[in-house]
Amino acid sequence: VQLQASGGGLVQAGGSLRLSCVASGSIRSINYMGWYRQAPGKRRELVAAISSGGNTNYAGSVKGRFTISRDNAKNTVYLQMNSLKPEDTGVYYCNANILSSDSRMRSDYFGQGTLVTVSS
Repeated sequence: VQLQASGGGLVQAGGSLRLSCVASGSIRSINYMGWYRQAPGKRRELVAAISSGGNTNYAGSVKGRFTISRDNAKNTVYLQMNSLKPEDTGVYYCNANILSSDSRMRSDYFGQGTLVTVSS
């Protein structure tokens, strides 16, 4: 099982970016999916998460600006980021809780990370 994230880049404050993450491999089912970020010198933090049924959860710092969504048919999770601020800068990692075809237990998987830089 692999998670491949894309969509990061450099954007000015107030701009927008859309991140995508595709899960591939021997996947039987995916439970929750989400996005974490790690700013320079800081701990990784949860930005947003979405359940298989579409229930969402956001960090307080991004509520009203970011929207998480998923396409279950494509095993893909998205993060639409609007009104970006310099403090949103960091490496964004996608995450998924997956039951693979060769396992009896669900496991958490992380993508390789995509860099988002917001200039002031």
